[in-house]
Amino acid sequence: MSLLTHLLAVLFGMGSWVSINGLWVELPLLVPQIPEGWFLPSYLSVLIQMANVGPLFVTLMHRFCPGKLNEAAVIYAIIALGAVASLLLGFFWKETLVVAGSHRSVALLVLTFFLAAVDCTSSVTFLPFMMRLRPEYLTTYYIGEGVSGLLPALVALVQGVGVVRCINSTRTSNLTSNTSAFELQAQYQPANFSVEVFFFFLSTMMLVCLAAFVLLNYHPAVARELPNGRYTNGVKAKSHKWAEQKMMAIDSYKSPKRRSRFGTGAYSVLEVVYIFVILAWVNALSNVVLPSVQSYSCLPYGNNVYHLSATLAAVSNPLACFIALLLPIRSLVVMGALTVVGSGVGVYIMWMAVLSPCPLLVHGAWGGVIMVLAWVLFILTLSYVKVMVGVILRDEGHSALVWCGAVVQLGSLLGAVTMFPLVSIFSFFSSGEPCNTQCP
Repeated sequence: MSLLTHLLAVLFGMGSWVSINGLWVELPLLVPQIPEGWFLPSYLSVLIQMANVGPLFVTLMHRFCPGKLNEAAVIYAIIALGAVASLLLGFFWKETLVVAGSHRSVALLVLTFFLAAVDCTSSVTFLPFMMRLRPEYLTTYYIGEGVSGLLPALVALVQGVGVVRCINSTRTSNLTSNTSAFELQAQYQPANFSVEVFFFFLSTMMLVCLAAFVLLNYHPAVARELPNGRYTNGVKAKSHKWAEQKMMAIDSYKSPKRRSRFGTGAYSVLEVVYIFVILAWVNALSNVVLPSVQSYSCLPYGNNVYHLSATLAAVSNPLACFIALLLPIRSLVVMGALTVVGSGVGVYIMWMAVLSPCPLLVHGAWGGVIMVLAWVLFILTLSYVKVMVGVILRDEGHSALVWCGAVVQLGSLLGAVTMFPLVSIFSFFSSGEPCNTQCP
């Protein structure tokens, strides 16, 4: 296999969610300078779900007008839109307009909607495009998708986002007796470079993704990876071979399972439902549900634990994809077992978030260590499950990967609908101060 093609697949996958992931990690620098303040994350959640109109349109076109949608043209358009929107954010993110008597960051919110539409639509266009290459390159693409979260996090660390120093300050406790007391006060350190530079970096990453996509379409080394110059012959042959092997196994055991008309028919109706339910579940947990409470689960153990868990969790995603490249597994039993393990770890993380600001072991070092390991294991297991599902559905054909992307977005939508009222409306979770949280 071509090392160049692997590299291009990584760079192409990196552009899938790099813009929105970058926007999330930049929030600590954005919110102090805009009128929305810390309500901005709630607005972003709503905008991202509204942007699912993009993947909905693509899915409906594939369903009711098969063959009419030019997939490559859509990909070119959304990558270019992502690059332009990121560039414009660098110039206009602080600009406000008076709406209903209050100042609002209209430019930031509108451009964020376009970025969300780009990233959401990539789920139903980038994956099906990878059908043109060998199955091994799909796993490489998933590595790039993991890097789309890791790279902005690393750049934000270099930038110094959210770095807090606790300093002693004097507080007057009684105005009549003029007594005072000392307390720790959180002081956020200035960033090493500006928000504008960070947005220009995101725009550059989208241009890199665009260049990778052009080369995947036209570079001779990539063309040699296409069986007979087209993806349909080799891929479908391998898919049918896998389907025939599974069907023979079913027939040899005289299984009463009813085969579905989905893809090659290698899986029964119940197995197809099982695969898609797991796909929706793991994406709801890993994309929305647990990330929405990450600060509540980690910050009680200290700012360092929060940053370490966020960074190592971001590393765990591409690491899981790399493991899947070396150790591909298609077993539905293993898929279910890993989902149970990852979900169990997620329950522990959610439990600690509910107990915030005084979770278990908050006064000892082991509490922070366990929380970091929990986040690593959670992302590692569920990311591996995502790749397993992608590999299985790739063999089922192009339309299967379109539905894969649609279910990914559906799972994220359900997770957002569940968590948004709990976090933003009912304030179900409580966070302590970075330096003055008192627990019994």
